[in-house]
Amino acid sequence: MAKLIAILNVIAWSGFWAFGYLALTSGAGGGHHVTVAFVLAALGAAIGIVAWLWLVRHSEATGYAKRANQVPREHHRDYGGET
Repeated sequence: MAKLIAILNVIAWSGFWAFGYLALTSGAGGGHHVTVAFVLAALGAAIGIVAWLWLVRHSEATGYAKRANQVPREHHRDYGGET
């Protein structure tokens, strides 16, 4: 599953860069084409970010990457820990 998400991540970011480039470099007469390219670029960025966050969480859970240096929830005052 992680490899599938990694492939999706690469394809999504590739779409973001390709369609973002098209949206930014098209002339003023592009009209509808610029809007479609911008929407596809935004969709690629959104899917890329979600896939990247899933991969980071998965790599931390499997031990491939070191966990972030954060205070555990049980030690935080708002989550019922001691004050």
